[in-house]
Amino acid sequence: MKYKSILFAAALSAALAAPMGARTPSPLIHRLYFADKPVSDDALHDMVMRRLANDADVKGSGLQIEVKDGVVTLRGKLDTEKQIQRAEKLAKKISGVKKVINEITLSKK
Repeated sequence: MKYKSILFAAALSAALAAPMGARTPSPLIHRLYFADKPVSDDALHDMVMRRLANDADVKGSGLQIEVKDGVVTLRGKLDTEKQIQRAEKLAKKISGVKKVINEITLSKK
């Protein structure tokens, strides 16, 4: 329990040092503090968007993300099948996501 408290304090400190315009807590704070509470669709949208934007393979790529009742729909175009599968996998890993509908298509080169 002490370890979790220390982790939470460290995550909270990092979150407070972040820009104040953030709409949702960082994913780490979310997992530590809000694990037993339902996640809003807006929060899920932001977490999926950040996860995709920060991934070296997917790089956000201007994908459209829609969230309704915890179901994430991904739309847009990516260059490879690997990127498409990676985007889906990243979205599925986010706590609170119930299902991912992947409507991403391959871009024509």
